[in-house]
Amino acid sequence: MRVKITPKDALVLVDIQKDFLPGGALPVPEGDKVIEPANRYIELFQKAGAPIFATRDWHPPNHISFKEQGGLWPPHCVQNTEGAKFPKELKLPPEVFIINKGDRPEFDAYSGFQGTLLEDLLRERGVKRIFVGGLATDYCVLNTVLGGLNLGFQVFWLSDASKGITPEGERRAEERMLSEGAVKVVYNDLTL
Repeated sequence: MRVKITPKDALVLVDIQKDFLPGGALPVPEGDKVIEPANRYIELFQKAGAPIFATRDWHPPNHISFKEQGGLWPPHCVQNTEGAKFPKELKLPPEVFIINKGDRPEFDAYSGFQGTLLEDLLRERGVKRIFVGGLATDYCVLNTVLGGLNLGFQVFWLSDASKGITPEGERRAEERMLSEGAVKVVYNDLTL
């Protein structure tokens, strides 16, 4: 399959943050392996003149998802901490749109669309198709893909720029995304 990238497409990179990389507070196994493919996609979308979005968990210290507040996770991606930063190896361009999610204590967000401006920014630009990759496949990538589909976008899942927490979770997430209408692609499927 060849998919031609146009200015009406958008790249959405999900939560490629230090706390989700090896050595971080909530590491995705081999999460750092998404950085190189993500950089290739960034370059391609820049050449096409297509917008690039990067979502990030941007949690207050008392966020509902943290174990201390009864949530599932150790504290991670706390606002203005090192762990919330994008790794320097990720070559985000100056014109990238940063989408903060989970930034209110009482509200969790696995999808880049939950409680954010992502949908509005995409619609303003006439975007019809989104290309989604990042961390982790079985949580925030899955939910961002499903969110995009529910909002009527055509969604392509960048399987070579995504990593899951467990192989089983990754397999289930892939089945769900594809059954809901997402299209699985890798870098070589895309063209200018």
